[in-house]
Amino acid sequence: MDTHRTATRALATEAVHAGRDDLARQGLHAPPIDLSTTYPSYDSRAEAARIDAFAATGAELEGPPVYARLGNPTVARFETALARLEGTEAAVAFASGMAALSAVLLARASMGLRHVVAVRPLYGCSDHLLTAGVLGSEVTWTDPAGIADALRADTGLVMVESPANPTLAEVDLRAVAHACGSVPLLADNTFATPVLQRPAEQGARLVLHSATKYLGGHGDVMAGVVACDEEFAGRLRQVRFATGGVLHPLAGYLLLRGLSTLPVRVRAASATAAELAGRLAADPRVAGVHYPRIGGAMVAFETHGDPHAVISGVRLITPAVSLGSVDTLIQHPASISHRIVDADDRRGAGVSDRLLRMSVGLEDVEDLWADLDQALAGAQVPAEAASAAR
Repeated sequence: MDTHRTATRALATEAVHAGRDDLARQGLHAPPIDLSTTYPSYDSRAEAARIDAFAATGAELEGPPVYARLGNPTVARFETALARLEGTEAAVAFASGMAALSAVLLARASMGLRHVVAVRPLYGCSDHLLTAGVLGSEVTWTDPAGIADALRADTGLVMVESPANPTLAEVDLRAVAHACGSVPLLADNTFATPVLQRPAEQGARLVLHSATKYLGGHGDVMAGVVACDEEFAGRLRQVRFATGGVLHPLAGYLLLRGLSTLPVRVRAASATAAELAGRLAADPRVAGVHYPRIGGAMVAFETHGDPHAVISGVRLITPAVSLGSVDTLIQHPASISHRIVDADDRRGAGVSDRLLRMSVGLEDVEDLWADLDQALAGAQVPAEAASAAR
């Protein structure tokens, strides 16, 4: 991957131009979409040598493509761009965020390193994947201060998410990376995006994104990506080739297009989210508000009234899972995104039954507040009912 321009270009510039540096020389303005699944080749001896090289290191194939499971030019543009934004040597894209995390676990397990140290909360399905051990992994849950003591000889990975889903809890990535020693730190950067933080600069060796969220940004593409060094990228490409969790070229095109507006979208939505977080914190109907120190477009809050009534009461805001779209979404984590996590573990990680998670979009702040205000009003327990319940 060509990441050498990262030091000389601002992030907003990279977001627009990374992955597109060759277009003008080809007489193109918009990136092409290559939908081929296979490619012609009349030199089978040369192809054999290239496939042998891929099998040995997982390095990107030199020369023309061979087969879509080995790589796709459109997807490669997105990978190049994301690596430049995260400041890493490479990035490897997958069909979903969970496919990306699964590939990381499989790559480490193939080296005999099946043990994972993880800090809660994580996205519910990430938590489940580790806890259930369906890929043969074994997990030790700890807090950031306990990471060093939790490491074992077979520990292949330390995983954190900051800000975390759904409580928006933050960890000191630099301190955690130091505690990991030689064990790679995987930081899920889905909520922050490289606009707000670049974990690789703080010592994380692997940066995970559910690209379905902010990187795509419009709720119409599902994808995952891992930004890392070239050596580990090679292992991930080998896992992707073997398991088939490839990203469709159209999704790669949409993601590359999404990156071009990522800084503008994240900063605009973050400004609105910060304003809404302040209003919610001052509202007596709200028991508590969680908003990250680094900012962002996610807000979590706990209600005094019925959180389910808030969900059913919104009219402009969409009650739906996922996040990072141009429109505002709200959901009840204990019922949906984190339902798969054991209830005691869920509550122990701060995911209370009254917690709501809101992904703030690009609507006007006053319209969003008006919708929240009326939804919160409808969720209040009448005074006489509250007295009768005592």
